[in-house]
Amino acid sequence: MQLIDDELEFVENNKDCSYFDDEISDIRYRYLKNCTPEDYQNMLEHGWRRFGRMHFVPECKNCTKCISIRIDVANYKFSKSEKRVMAKNKDTKVYIQPPSISVDHLNLYDKYHKFMNDKKSWPYAPIEPIEYSRSYIDGKTSFTKEFLYMRDDKLIGVALTDILDKSISSIYCFYDHDYEKLSIGKFSILAQIKVAKQLKIPYIYLGYWIKDHFSMGYKEAYTPFEVLENRASLDEKTIWNKYKV
Repeated sequence: MQLIDDELEFVENNKDCSYFDDEISDIRYRYLKNCTPEDYQNMLEHGWRRFGRMHFVPECKNCTKCISIRIDVANYKFSKSEKRVMAKNKDTKVYIQPPSISVDHLNLYDKYHKFMNDKKSWPYAPIEPIEYSRSYIDGKTSFTKEFLYMRDDKLIGVALTDILDKSISSIYCFYDHDYEKLSIGKFSILAQIKVAKQLKIPYIYLGYWIKDHFSMGYKEAYTPFEVLENRASLDEKTIWNKYKV
C-alpha cells in the first residue's frame, strides 16, 4: 500500500468475481482526491475506470475475460435500428450538466436496481444518499457530467459520463423500465456518440466488455470498436487494435 499526500494505491487480491461465480478477481485501486484531465486520459487509455474519487483496473492473475473497449466515433455509422431508437426519442429531452443528486435520482436508481434484481439476480439494496454521492458526485471536476433523460417532466434516465478533449467515458447508466419501448439504455449511448461526433472526440470508452456475457456482452453491438490488447502500467505504451467480428 502506498500513501502519498492525497493519493492512495492498493491491490485487493482474491476477491469474489462480480461476473463469474467460479473466478477470483484482483483489482488495483487508486484513490485520487484531485485528478487532472491529463492523468485521467492516461488512465482511460490504460484500461482504468472511475467511480467518484476511486479509480480501478483489473489485474486478475488467471483470467483476462474483462476487455477494455472503446467506440471508434469517427467511423461509427448509425444503423437503421439505431435511427429508429433515436426517432422514438424525439420527444425525450436530454440535459447535460454537472452530476447532481435528488430524490428523483435516488428513487430511479433504486427502481432500476430492483428491476435488475428480479430480471438478472443483481444484488439489491436501497442506496443511501452518501453512497450515491461517493460513487457519482465526489471528485466532480470540469469533465464530470450527467446526461438526464426527461419525459413529460419526469426523470426517466441518468447517465454518468466524463467528457474530455480526446475521449468520453461512459461510467454508469440507470433508467426506468416502464419506458422500455423507448430503449433508453441504447438511446443513452447513441446520444453520447452524437455528442462525441459534434465535438470531434475520437473515442467513447465503454469500460469492460465480456463477450457473450448476459450483462456485459451488449457492448459489441456498437461497432466499430477497439480493444486493449495488453496490460500496461501507466508509464508504458498501450496497444489498442480494431476488433474484428
